[in-house]
Amino acid sequence: MKTSPQTRAVLQALLVTFLWSTSWVLIKISLKDIPPITFAGLRYSLAALLLVPAMIKQRAAFASLTGKDWRNLVLLGVVFYALTQGGQFVTMKYLDTITFSLLLNFSAVVVALLGIIGLREYPSLLQWGGIAIFIGGVLLYFLPQGGLSGSMVGYLLVGMSVVANAVGSLMGRSVNREKRIPPMIVTWVSMGIGAILMLGVGVAVEPWPKLSLMNILVILWLGAVNTAFAFTLWNLSLQHLTAMESSIINNTMLIQIAVLSWIFLQQRLRWVEIVALLVAAVGIFL
Repeated sequence: MKTSPQTRAVLQALLVTFLWSTSWVLIKISLKDIPPITFAGLRYSLAALLLVPAMIKQRAAFASLTGKDWRNLVLLGVVFYALTQGGQFVTMKYLDTITFSLLLNFSAVVVALLGIIGLREYPSLLQWGGIAIFIGGVLLYFLPQGGLSGSMVGYLLVGMSVVANAVGSLMGRSVNREKRIPPMIVTWVSMGIGAILMLGVGVAVEPWPKLSLMNILVILWLGAVNTAFAFTLWNLSLQHLTAMESSIINNTMLIQIAVLSWIFLQQRLRWVEIVALLVAAVGIFL
């Protein structure tokens, strides 16, 4: 029985979101042995190296990049990878994965608000409703607990990660909106810059870890499968999926991370917290 290109694309995208969701669990477990900034640097450096053969085919596009293009890509690498991804690894040392993944989705709210100023893109009435529903879901998640629980350092780091993620998303949107630079080049150059910075800072300020075989396998898996392979597969699926379809599939990560954290990290959820996550997921989609 043959499957249609559309069905294959949906299955590919779901596989990618599952791989990305498992990254949270693997990172949380491995942070006991590997310093966070070094860990992030190793993951994205490996992914960037594995994507080099694909970049060789883009030689002509590289040659056409202007000085302004390189400046924008370097800035994107600093913000979206070094600050955002590096910040996420550090934050996971202080907060559980479910709480962090929920709060990180505030990036969508910040992007909507900053997009008004930076890109002159105004949210629709439906999108404002989605923001309100998402905030309602977050309040429903935390209020029964009597407020925030966990490390205040973690919540400060979440705030920094949300802002960096939102600004990085807007920068990426600005670069890609011109449609002059192939998306693969945008990602590879910015990822490579961010990876070099994270690895350099990690080596400078963190003790070099004594990596076990399991640590090495996790780094290889995250870099090769959950980053290089998953990114390539995601771009392939976008050839057949609409923006709405890919958005729905991507937003399932909030629920996937919660389920995986419950199974592998023993992070239990009460029924009201499950409802809150579902409400927040609907708000993010809108």
